[in-house]
Amino acid sequence: MSETSPRNIVCLASYFKGVEFLRECRRRNCRVFLITKEKLRAEEWPHDSIDEFITLPDDASPDHFIYAVTQIARRHKLSRVVALEEFDVITAGLIREHLRLPGMTSAEARLFRDKLAMRGVAEAARVNVPEFVHVLNYAELHEFMEGVPAPWVLKPRTDVSAIGIKKMHDAEQVWRAIDALDARARLNEQSSFYLLERFVAGEVYHVDSIVSGGKAQFAGVSIYGRPPMSVAHEGGVFISHSLERKSRDRRRLLEINGQVIKALGLRRGVTHAEFIKSAADGEFYFLEIAARVGGAYIAEALEAASGLNLWREWAKLELGDDARAYKAEPAREEYGGIVLSLARQEWPDTSGYTDAEIVYRVRKPYHVGLVVRSPDHARARELLDGYARRFADEFIAVAPPLERPE
Repeated sequence: MSETSPRNIVCLASYFKGVEFLRECRRRNCRVFLITKEKLRAEEWPHDSIDEFITLPDDASPDHFIYAVTQIARRHKLSRVVALEEFDVITAGLIREHLRLPGMTSAEARLFRDKLAMRGVAEAARVNVPEFVHVLNYAELHEFMEGVPAPWVLKPRTDVSAIGIKKMHDAEQVWRAIDALDARARLNEQSSFYLLERFVAGEVYHVDSIVSGGKAQFAGVSIYGRPPMSVAHEGGVFISHSLERKSRDRRRLLEINGQVIKALGLRRGVTHAEFIKSAADGEFYFLEIAARVGGAYIAEALEAASGLNLWREWAKLELGDDARAYKAEPAREEYGGIVLSLARQEWPDTSGYTDAEIVYRVRKPYHVGLVVRSPDHARARELLDGYARRFADEFIAVAPPLERPE
């Protein structure tokens, strides 16, 4: 392939994600192949930036994805395979192994999908993690529950957000939950695919990074208005906003985030990591990290604050010259935030929200959301808190928590 020939990049997306990634690839003279699920065919994909749009059955296995990419590789020499969605991260690793392409292997990718594995690696690197145990050996489970005071949290090892997470208050409740899991027909939903962890009460933060050369070259540090688990289980409005730039907590989170990225061995890509600050001892504890762009319009809030779009920057990384170091170039240092909720209305009307700081309005059926930007941290907080109260009166709807991804 000559230097002027377009590079061929395959993107996997089991959910509707990564529009700006696809557009940036096209801007950089790439031939773009998108593989998604049939149920997502009608989503607003940027077809003008996609050369081949391929859909697989909704229940497609990793083998189906491997086969589809192999057929593309018979016709085009591939440069990269990228998973735009967390559920495709390991599949992308399997494809790279099969076709001998650069990037994370499936084993390396698993560290960013498996909450049990990432906790073990982080703990070995002397990062604070809540006490945990694999839901496997009965004697170890009994010892854990005897030695670690309740409540605990029962978590699926590979689901995202708060899906499938349940709070446990005593040992009997844990044993009954294990019985229920082991009665499931799907083997990969049974109890060995779970972990049990000490529940830590406190505020939850997230750090979203652009990683090159094994280090975060850019990181946005934010705090959730309420822990995602609380929003998922109790309903309400989701809020995330930038942390004050000179705060001690921000400096500490950047340090811990760097430790986690180094321990897990990511050389290049993007990450979304979550940490909790214990209300009991004031310490930060690592919760999880993913090798993807954060969801819930976090990317839009970070772009509002910094001028950097994580999807576009990720595409630049994937398509860049390995011999040249990546340099993040934020356009500004302000504060951004997102307020988001399920809505009773199919298309909520936010025309009554007229503040100049609003820079993005979520357009998604039965959702309402606004992204704000301000040079003043207090002003951004004031707007988000005020909108949350108004959303509760005008729009909010509550759905039961998901047991599994849909």
